Amino acid sequence: MKNIYLAIDIGASSGRHIAAWVEGGRIEMREVYRFPNGASMKNGHLCWDIEALEGHVVAGLKAAGDMGLAPAAIGIDTWGVDFVLLDKEGKRLGDAVAYRDSRTEGMDRELEQVLSFADLYSECGIAKQPFNTVYQMMALLREHPEYREQADDFLMMPEYLSWLLTGKRAHEWTNCTTGALCDARARGWSEIIRQAAELPERWFRTPMAEPGTLLGPLNDETAARVGYQAQVILPATHDTGSAYMAVPAKDKQAAFLSSGTWSLLGTELSQPVTTEAAMRSGFTNEGGYGGTTRFLKNIMGMWILQCIHQEIEGKHSFAEMAQLAAASGYPAWIDAADNRFLAPKSMLEEVKAALREAGAPEPADLGDVLRAVTMGLAVCYKEAIAEMSRVTGKRFTGINIVGGGSQNVVLNQWTADVCGLPVYAGPTEGTALGNLAAQMIALGDFADLAAFRAALPASCDIQTYLPKG
Repeated sequence: MKNIYLAIDIGASSGRHIAAWVEGGRIEMREVYRFPNGASMKNGHLCWDIEALEGHVVAGLKAAGDMGLAPAAIGIDTWGVDFVLLDKEGKRLGDAVAYRDSRTEGMDRELEQVLSFADLYSECGIAKQPFNTVYQMMALLREHPEYREQADDFLMMPEYLSWLLTGKRAHEWTNCTTGALCDARARGWSEIIRQAAELPERWFRTPMAEPGTLLGPLNDETAARVGYQAQVILPATHDTGSAYMAVPAKDKQAAFLSSGTWSLLGTELSQPVTTEAAMRSGFTNEGGYGGTTRFLKNIMGMWILQCIHQEIEGKHSFAEMAQLAAASGYPAWIDAADNRFLAPKSMLEEVKAALREAGAPEPADLGDVLRAVTMGLAVCYKEAIAEMSRVTGKRFTGINIVGGGSQNVVLNQWTADVCGLPVYAGPTEGTALGNLAAQMIALGDFADLAAFRAALPASCDIQTYLPKG
């Protein structure tokens, strides 16, 4: 009897439960539940509706059982860096504040009074981002000093949701690394960073686990609610960590691009690179499956287009927006890695302002704006690949794009053209597939990650875009 697996993949705007199984060497998938997600203002901060997420996780588990797809294993992944605090009774303290909230403003400078950024980077290998977990924790304790005594533990978002299902706590390594709190080489928490940030030692007692670890069975309450028993397995719980696992074994010298809300462009290395050149180029070293390092650069990604889509109230589909960009002859583009696009009041106006400040012509219409954004992403990819090659000494012969952004055919072609490299686009469900990979390897349906990746071309639609001109 074949094993059924369930990936619960939660992003910043939506989540879904995807059931999967292996049949004839192919990975078959079926979406069983989908739900909205988003952050909204609460108590003066941008927060996730954690209670709604908890409800949707269980509702999707029940839906799988009702459809005759009760899984043997379950894995949860979400975005990185966000966390919740727990008191001594295991009750959540405060709100689940979102990474785009402004509370961390100035926290980097405060930490640098004690620990220079060069020393911080040398220790953890994580690029400076205002939302890094270390800055979030510092900001939280500044606003709520009482949590220093009241809080007994913390869990990152996906591990918190897994704990609710099982009653078992663990920190998953790849996710922990995203927040600039880890020793990149010792593969554990950094005491140097913890002390510099003045974070309580007891918060860091829960053990770390590698992706693929069996966390435990559903607790009795959850099993009764969903109608079956299953094992919860920790995937690479940070969505990018999972997405990188789903890169097909098509071109081993190709760069990796996880394209979703964020564009995360990088490569897999055996060791972190924490040199001054890597730091100055803005590269980050995140933990990967099987002891690897994901050496990558954060680029704003589909977020800019998602915000514009929301501003125009869905007047055009994303595919139509791509065609508007293609039809424009606008000559300039934005720096899509600029933090000014992180959370502006109006993305359309922010893009226009950036172009104006750069001395570019005023966009005549929406198509001009969309071309400036889309070409800006392609140029950012080219620059990041060139920098990555210089810093690592690796030569890249193609680009593997996974995730929802791989459906943007215009961006795919422009990326191939600008970079002068073939682009392999797909699978679109990269994060869910990577989540499933950790589960399937853990229960023996695949011998290792190489075997899983080798099955992807036969299981997914992967399109090739060759450079033109």
